[in-house]
Amino acid sequence: MIPDVLYEDNHLIAVNKPAGILSQQDYTGEPSLLEMVKDYVKEKYNKPGNVFIGLVHRLDRPVSGTMVFARTSKAAKRLSEQFREKDSEKIYCAAVSTPGRHVWNENDAGLWIPLEQEMERRGDRSVIVKEKTSSSQRCILEYTPVLFSKGEALLLVRLITGRKHQIRAQLSSIGMPVIGDRHYGGAPLRDTEAICLHAFSLRIIHPTTREPMEFRSPVPRCISERFHEYEDLDGVLGECI
Repeated sequence: MIPDVLYEDNHLIAVNKPAGILSQQDYTGEPSLLEMVKDYVKEKYNKPGNVFIGLVHRLDRPVSGTMVFARTSKAAKRLSEQFREKDSEKIYCAAVSTPGRHVWNENDAGLWIPLEQEMERRGDRSVIVKEKTSSSQRCILEYTPVLFSKGEALLLVRLITGRKHQIRAQLSSIGMPVIGDRHYGGAPLRDTEAICLHAFSLRIIHPTTREPMEFRSPVPRCISERFHEYEDLDGVLGECI
């Protein structure tokens, strides 16, 4: 598979990750986006031997959207530091189920709602816990409702901390599971490899030029078809960030 490249230069490459693809190879040995990017660079630039591509952050397998990879070890170090020190900004969009107790109106659009909780890992799940324990970690995000349609809502989510399955677990814990995310109580989708969570925008500082950069990945069909009355869904979301 040829990666969907959003931007590339000698220091980094940004791509749109499809849902269902691993960010990095695991014990299964299945193809990963990291290997695809390596193959792409090797073939495009006719590079002999091994190609260095640095993995500086990850997306869950069923999540689509923007990822950036480093093309040099220096860029990898600087980008990793940005993600570690929270100098980058990750904004996701999520289509969620909304039970009756979530009453919003047009005035709520653009209002970023903070959500701070404690979370711990239990097996292959992240679980929200009421009190801090020795194994729990603070998880923080902000979300804003953007669109509403038949018991569902489209949210923008700004990730503050970067815990495993954080958005999925936190939204589920307040009664708004991501559609398609059956692992956390979401309604099923026809496409079993995807959930309606997408890394829409990623802002970083270029590791060499120090210029601010933003990369955006188009909203996937599993989300856009739920809000089909809006022709330019990317534009609608873009105006809210």
